[in-house]
Amino acid sequence: MIELSKNQRVQLLRLARKTIAEALEIQQDDMVSFDEKIFKEKCGAFVTLHSCGELRGCIGYIVGIKSIPETICDMARASAFNDPRFEALCREEFDRIDIEISLLSPLEPITDASEITVGRDGLIITRGFHTGLLLPQVAVEQGWDREQFLDHTCFKAGLPGNAWKLPGTKIEKFSAQVFGEKELGLV
Repeated sequence: MIELSKNQRVQLLRLARKTIAEALEIQQDDMVSFDEKIFKEKCGAFVTLHSCGELRGCIGYIVGIKSIPETICDMARASAFNDPRFEALCREEFDRIDIEISLLSPLEPITDASEITVGRDGLIITRGFHTGLLLPQVAVEQGWDREQFLDHTCFKAGLPGNAWKLPGTKIEKFSAQVFGEKELGLV
């Protein structure tokens, strides 16, 4: 799994904010540089937006298909303007959002629910054409235990809560380096 320094995390958060600001035609003077070798790596990543403590958008790539900065730009725009659960972010909301980034490790198939550690692992559950993903921090934020986390990942996939127990259901886990503007004192 990719581990970023504090300065590298700050750079990515500034890039996400700058990307959203530019789409809203809001001037941002932040200059960010991504010359370091680590930024050429590819990994899955999600950008999550909160407004006044409430989810405002969250979209990501599960696996790495672009460099980290390219992925963060794509997912920042998608979270702000294309999350089907929310209206597109407007200029008036921009100063109220805080941004969180989750860089994902490679996916790991699991065969036993006991392999899941709440707070460390995110989950992907697939059954037929249904797929649901929840990031590691969701279970902690909601106060779920392992079985509740599995049930809710099934719900996210549009499946019954106990579908994870059925033969033919694929369960994968991943970990994530999660960091946000609030924790780094940027908002």
